[in-house]
Amino acid sequence: MALEIKVLDYGDIELESSFLVLGHDCGRVKRVPVYGFLILGGSHPVLVDTGYRDNAIMESLGMRGLQFHENMIENQLAKHGLKPGDIRYICHTHLHIDHAGKDDKFPMNTTVVVNRREMECSVSGLMHPQYPMPDIQHLVERIHTPGALRFEDLELTGEIELIPGVTLEAANAHTEGSMNVHVQTAEGRATICGDVIYDINTQIVEPYRQTQDHEPQVTGNHAGSKRAEKAAIKKLLNSSDFLLMVHDKPAKVVDKQIAGRLDMQVPGPVVSSLPKRNWFPV
Repeated sequence: MALEIKVLDYGDIELESSFLVLGHDCGRVKRVPVYGFLILGGSHPVLVDTGYRDNAIMESLGMRGLQFHENMIENQLAKHGLKPGDIRYICHTHLHIDHAGKDDKFPMNTTVVVNRREMECSVSGLMHPQYPMPDIQHLVERIHTPGALRFEDLELTGEIELIPGVTLEAANAHTEGSMNVHVQTAEGRATICGDVIYDINTQIVEPYRQTQDHEPQVTGNHAGSKRAEKAAIKKLLNSSDFLLMVHDKPAKVVDKQIAGRLDMQVPGPVVSSLPKRNWFPV
């Protein structure tokens, strides 16, 4: 059976626009979604990212959380006939406040998978308060519980297989330990790339204030170099057929260019079989 990717809606965030794309619409507030991704059809259910803990915690970053009852992770999983205890692995693209806030809703026999470099960054204080205390404290507790936490060293090992059809790879952008999750689907390779890309249109399709050919714009929130972030985006365009971001609609890639966007207004589950009626051209 081909692997399917279900998009989970964890609510929205209101934030200053230039946080998303460097220098773009400074001072203006933008509302963006927060997505998680459920991978089904393989040997085990795999969840990628768990969203933010609650609306109040987003205030620590000067942002507004818009999370309602339907966005609770238990309710999002229930739409697909699952409960937290059914999830075998939780993979984190990284551990920022809006990605790892609900891990404590899952039992300790659900294994959380993190790139070790990301865990190191989360306790270093370098990007405080983007790594909030309750989220990281819970992960530290998992370190001391057999099987509750799994570290990968992706910068050293290269791409590794989690389950058949799902592989993990260092993103080398956004945070020092960010990772991409690749899913092999019937239509090609779909990559869940976290926050390596925030805004497809303004970073890639019509990159803000970029004049060179095939030159993406960087985000306003990256821990590494601008050169590394540009290279990571180019690598995604060169190696994936579909890109799934946490704060923007999924995108279809053809000949290393964005060729379509998924219409998230179409009702029903969004799957990696990607029916044509759900896509609209750029």
